[in-house]
Amino acid sequence: MAVRLGDVAPDFEADSTEGKIRFHEWLGNSWGILFSHPKDFTPVCTTELGAVAKLKPEFDKRNVKVIGLSVDPVEDHKKWAGDIEETQGAKLNFPLLGDANRKISDLYDMIHPNANDTLTVRSVFVIGPDKKVKLTITYPASTGRNFDEILRVIDSLQLTANYSVATPVNWKDGEDVIVVPSVSDADAEKKFPKGFKRIKPYLRVTPQPNK
Repeated sequence: MAVRLGDVAPDFEADSTEGKIRFHEWLGNSWGILFSHPKDFTPVCTTELGAVAKLKPEFDKRNVKVIGLSVDPVEDHKKWAGDIEETQGAKLNFPLLGDANRKISDLYDMIHPNANDTLTVRSVFVIGPDKKVKLTITYPASTGRNFDEILRVIDSLQLTANYSVATPVNWKDGEDVIVVPSVSDADAEKKFPKGFKRIKPYLRVTPQPNK
């Protein structure tokens, strides 16, 4: 069964490159990214894991924990870590889950039989501190993910969780945001002391409130 937005992220216990992990306990009060890669010792996955390792300071800054997964065993992950460091110039600095029995892959519907009936697709789940799924993205095995985009979405999710705003197309941290339609003009004047611009009754923009 598919994991959908707003669902509580399924909990699990599994071995990883950093020891046994109980997922909800490991997340604690942090945001989390759970992402799958199809197979160890493959080229696209190698580049992805190197990129995520380099971005770890950005995830840390946002209180986001990152954890990867494939259907390969942990021992293979540990051997592969050397290749990642050698070719990508970054040491693996987040846990990789082993899922040889496909327990987690099945919980999160990461195996899409019409794409490949044994390997996980490139799934991404962003999970909030309330353990609920805030974002899902699915890529095919042949396409590496854009983790800059995933960081951008996390900035939006964290902002919109705390303020009565939405983010427009191609928004980046620091740019103007949209006042949500459920907030009246009178309330908007109180909530957004920097003011807002009324383009249409349903489209009002304001400077990012936490900047």
